[in-house]
Amino acid sequence: MAKTRPGKKDLDSYTIRGTNKIVRAGECVLMRPTDTSKPPYVARVEKIEQDNRSNVRVRVRWYYRPEESIGGRRQFHGAKELFLSDHYDVQSAHTIEGKCVVHSFKNYTKLDNVAAEDYYCRFEYKAATGAFTPDRVAVYCKCEMPYNPDDLMVQCEGCKDCTCGIKLQGLKTFEVSCRYHPACVGVTIEEAKKLDHFMCAECSSDDDIKKPQTTFSSSPGSDSKGEEIHC
Repeated sequence: MAKTRPGKKDLDSYTIRGTNKIVRAGECVLMRPTDTSKPPYVARVEKIEQDNRSNVRVRVRWYYRPEESIGGRRQFHGAKELFLSDHYDVQSAHTIEGKCVVHSFKNYTKLDNVAAEDYYCRFEYKAATGAFTPDRVAVYCKCEMPYNPDDLMVQCEGCKDCTCGIKLQGLKTFEVSCRYHPACVGVTIEEAKKLDHFMCAECSSDDDIKKPQTTFSSSPGSDSKGEEIHC
């Protein structure tokens, strides 16, 4: 943690202006953007300090939305996905609009209901280079894309994992698991929810009928392991 400069003192907490919500170091906040037509910025508070004029400032570590990163938003990025960047800043505490929660990817996929203040993060991001940590991620389906928790997926009952490598900008590795988007196997989401079983083309014979199951893994990426592929 950075040392407090002369004439300043550390604060344990800050009450968001106009509310009774209390912010402490280590918590995540929504911060007012300069362009009010844009969504609020998301940051993690690293330190709160007050100067001798009672001005309160916060040292923050910014989260980036996918569209703010060098590679931009991709198909597999969820609506509530954020990247924890190496970009630190100091802002007036008065720009804090509210609190939010940035979950781990695994915990986010276990939420029964996603509230407006819920986000998730599965990567750290270097703002200058566009590099991600970890630089590996599991991919799924015939389209070979990482898991998007906003999308329904169905799982083949005849196989577990196959290992095929692909490359995506900024990421190096991938293991393809036999879970599929309904559209990629020729069924609608409504049909996928109603039918009971699914066998992928590799596992089914010519006489098999492919029927997506009603239940599916909420977090297919949580237990997968990647194999490094250099970009």
